Amino acid sequence: MPLTKLARFFHRLPMGCAMALDRRRFLRRAGALGIALPLARWGGASAQPAPALVARRVFFDDPDYRQVKLSPDGAQLAWIAPLDGVLNLWVAPTSAPGKRRAVTRVTARSLSTYFAWAHNNRQLVYFEDHDGDENWRASSIDLSSGAVVALSPSRGVRALLQEVSPKFPDEVVLRHNARDKRFHDLFRVNLVTGVSTPLYENRDYAWLMTDADFRVRLGGRFDKDGSCEVFEHRADGSWDAFTTVPIGDLDATYFIDISADGGILYLRDPRGRDKAALVAIDMATRQPTVLAEDDGADIVRVEFDPASRHPVAAAAVRERVRWQALDALTQEDLAQLAAHGPGDIEFVSRSLDNTKATVFFERDAASGAYALLDRTTGRVTSLFQQRPALARVSLRPMEPVTIPARDGLSLPCYLTVPQRAASAGPGPLVMVIHGGPYWRDSWGYNGTHQWLANRGYAVLSVNFRGSTGFGKAFVTAADREWGGRMHDDLIDALDWAIARGIADPARVGFYGASYGGYSALTAATKTPERFACIVDIFGVSSLQTFMKTIPPYWGPWFSIWKNRLGDPDTEAGRAFLAERSPLTHIARATKPILIAQGLQDVRVVAAESEQMVAALQQRDVPVTYISFADEGHGFIRAANRLAFYAVAEAFLAKHLGGRHQAIGDDLAGSSLKVETGGALVPGLPG
Repeated sequence: MPLTKLARFFHRLPMGCAMALDRRRFLRRAGALGIALPLARWGGASAQPAPALVARRVFFDDPDYRQVKLSPDGAQLAWIAPLDGVLNLWVAPTSAPGKRRAVTRVTARSLSTYFAWAHNNRQLVYFEDHDGDENWRASSIDLSSGAVVALSPSRGVRALLQEVSPKFPDEVVLRHNARDKRFHDLFRVNLVTGVSTPLYENRDYAWLMTDADFRVRLGGRFDKDGSCEVFEHRADGSWDAFTTVPIGDLDATYFIDISADGGILYLRDPRGRDKAALVAIDMATRQPTVLAEDDGADIVRVEFDPASRHPVAAAAVRERVRWQALDALTQEDLAQLAAHGPGDIEFVSRSLDNTKATVFFERDAASGAYALLDRTTGRVTSLFQQRPALARVSLRPMEPVTIPARDGLSLPCYLTVPQRAASAGPGPLVMVIHGGPYWRDSWGYNGTHQWLANRGYAVLSVNFRGSTGFGKAFVTAADREWGGRMHDDLIDALDWAIARGIADPARVGFYGASYGGYSALTAATKTPERFACIVDIFGVSSLQTFMKTIPPYWGPWFSIWKNRLGDPDTEAGRAFLAERSPLTHIARATKPILIAQGLQDVRVVAAESEQMVAALQQRDVPVTYISFADEGHGFIRAANRLAFYAVAEAFLAKHLGGRHQAIGDDLAGSSLKVETGGALVPGLPG
């Protein structure tokens, strides 16, 4: 059964590395062919009073339903939802979804939002880490007895799900790095007993591909020039050269699946074109056939028949999602779903016989919703509202806009404007910039956009060059442009918003996490005159120290970073990395900065924030630094998330003049520690 919808944070490559290690992961929230509304709407033509101030937790509490998946026999549903504030697994009969029950009862830290059904229809496989260290521990739970079986080592080992198959209903293939932190070996694991049998000892490959027979089929490793050499594993254990993916094609290339009979490889392939197509390769003849392509954007979503593992639909995404059916039945499905209700369609799961599917309708100004598509009855039935609390509040539409960069590149962006009086004129704006950088912003419900808009800010998110899904030329335009043209794109977008009367140039804030945090620090040290304040969430302050502290399992693809960003092993490379590091240009920093960091972060270690804070303090730049002892690269605990947003809201209100809810008791239960600068944020303990 193809594992097509993995949680973003769970299997994500380091800050968005090119070729996904889990071949079946695709961008979940992306869009194609949206048209901007008239400029008059952006100016705040409504004369209505400002909406009521909405409590922060409405925007940032965990949703009531996430990843609603059918069991292979279609009889049961499982999903991730809070139990006493901690994410757990829940199940219900498909015929009676209201009869739900929690089947796990973890209390310390939420489960990963990724899980999988076993093909015995009795067990679920799920994952936990420790305080955000990204060392995922796999377990199974028996839905009848409640028995939990450990499937991988409990601490210090990163385990991921490699393969499930109806041919082996009580087993899965896991990959983990217990033997060598750089490489993931493969293990065949019994879900009932927990017995783990070595399947392949991996000493060479950054990623491995298996098939429905639990056979190792392909492996990829990266050359010094950053290209990926792909090898085919033969029955006698030898490896033969299969194909090569140049570095410029990596971000759009995904080896997705192999048909159930083992004869056809399906991949997302941009080679020979700018926009990635869905391609089938005959494994015997190695002849490719293009199955789906789109002139406007990469193919980024593919749906499979679970039994045959042949694709049935593909989608390209620019501003909004655009699906292509690959057979007549799926064409009917898409028509039925479009008639069911508004929103961008995401297929979540399918029964093994492909008669049922769970579908998510993504919406921007309303809660997303889950539905059940049943081919046997010809009906689409509503299941759950993902965030029912949103029905009680006023949300703002997210508008796709295209903004020209100074060199002519078109930047797909998303704009949310608050409800303002017609006479208000330009107001405060917050630029919310995504991480990766080889990732993207997408249309749909965005808690940060809605929160800020409710507080009176316009919000602009920019898919700067290097963002994925828009063709390989758009990605390669970012080569060696960290802190260069990638930052220019953001300034060009800001100028666009000012020219159209959306933003008051004296009240612009910058907000970003991960690469977005690096971008925020670049804004603080390269163009401080353009921003009134900066929010940096676990951002890179020095590219040199960042590249020295990468996790060991990033090592197999480190050549990509060297070629795209700069080579720390050469004098010229080190000089370039220093020049593009915010820490180097600390003398230019003048504007107030809020920095937040998870102390268990293994991608951007705490030292990145700490050295920036120390340098800012030396120059008497106003800086507030908050840390979370039990978080990594992202704030997972609900109490920590709420605490961070409470502090960020007070900080932005002070410097941009937006509305705000007092911090109050929103720090209760969190591990937030004010390392320095508490007195600079209203309501924050010094």
